[in-house]
Amino acid sequence: MTESGSGGVRLDGPGAIGRRVLRLRTELGLTQRQLAEPAYTPAYVSTLESGKVRPSEAALRHLAERLGVTPEELVTGRPARLAAELRLRLTDARHVLATGAPEDAAALFRTLRDEAVEHALPGEQATALLGLGECLLESGDLDDAHECFGSVERLLADEPLPRRVPAIRGRANAHRLTGELRYACHLLETALDQLNASGLHDPDALLLLYSASIAPYMDMGAQERAAHAAELALALAPRVDDPALLAGMHRGVARTLIAQGRIAEADASLAKAQDLYQQLHIRTELAHCHWMRGYVHAQDGDLERAESELRTAHDMLTAKRAALYAEQVEVELADVLRRRGKVREVEALLRPLLATGTEPAESKDVPALRAGRGAVHVGAAHRLLGLIAEECGDTEAAEEHYRAALPLLERAGVSGDVADLCRLLGDLLRRTGRTEAALDAYRTGLAHRSTPGTTTLGPAPAPPPM
Repeated sequence: MTESGSGGVRLDGPGAIGRRVLRLRTELGLTQRQLAEPAYTPAYVSTLESGKVRPSEAALRHLAERLGVTPEELVTGRPARLAAELRLRLTDARHVLATGAPEDAAALFRTLRDEAVEHALPGEQATALLGLGECLLESGDLDDAHECFGSVERLLADEPLPRRVPAIRGRANAHRLTGELRYACHLLETALDQLNASGLHDPDALLLLYSASIAPYMDMGAQERAAHAAELALALAPRVDDPALLAGMHRGVARTLIAQGRIAEADASLAKAQDLYQQLHIRTELAHCHWMRGYVHAQDGDLERAESELRTAHDMLTAKRAALYAEQVEVELADVLRRRGKVREVEALLRPLLATGTEPAESKDVPALRAGRGAVHVGAAHRLLGLIAEECGDTEAAEEHYRAALPLLERAGVSGDVADLCRLLGDLLRRTGRTEAALDAYRTGLAHRSTPGTTTLGPAPAPPPM
């Protein structure tokens, strides 16, 4: 039987404490009298060892001093330095995640989680699960990542909301990568409303949530809401000292600047993020900066520099074995290569991503990218292959790719992409003489274009007092 002390620390019952005292006394070769005197009697020690009484704080200090342990170790069975050592090893595991392969870091986090469970350290267990969830996001195991982040939220259910925000952000990211953009926005906005309603205006938590909300807003076409989140994040930045949070903010803000056509400012914001990630040696996030800079150059028409940045990002993510992100970069690289006329390279990149896996090591006969795992990029890959098919005169294959992409993008709620795809499909149908079908495609696209990213989102969360 256990009880909870302050801070959620497990306190064993009298029986467990008594057995622990008996074991330690026997190991040291002490009699009950030697352990008890001068403050207590042998009878008291005997009663305590039989589990009939819980020792007082004073008795715990006396017994611990005689037995060569700490009072905490007597009441919890946990060595005094265990929690501190576990936290140091968690820091080491995060360094492995930042610089190495996610599966290597995941193995460390699983070991640390198990040790935290064994010694009833819920805070350290939550930290290990949070790290494990981030590993699973990188490797593309999104269902398991969902479960990890959900477990963290359950472990910290009685903690203040700011403690749960990293897990909420992680779960929202998992939903975004799955293609559930509306739900990702719902999670982040609900947390923001709860923070503000409760008066918990924690700048780190708020910055993390506002920065995380930019990506799903932009994917849905809700550019005004994304820009507002970026403004609030920038206003919070002077109150935040964590360089990783600030780097993530700069990366998110860059997306809104790109959408506004402020390319030079976007590139400057990415440069700030890149500099911080280099200082922190966080290679995955650094690769994301190269990825986004490639997108910036592509938007600016500098396709050669765009290709160079995207190849750098791809090489870094492949070296880290961050599989899902590497596959997504391949789709964006393919878009740049198509615009540069390198059609064969595009097909060589995209077809393996959409083809059914046949490697013996694979446990499932499924595509690398698919609905539920990079759904937006699956749709983008089909769109690119459709464009190539059209350019080659194969309208049947082009239509097949467009129609494969449409439900994926509709379910994800990426309104701008859906509208563009409907235009392509409508043009193709019109050129092949199917006017009514073309009109249906255009109508579908117009419905998505009319109010991009707003039809499925409720009121924006109230901003915090600055």
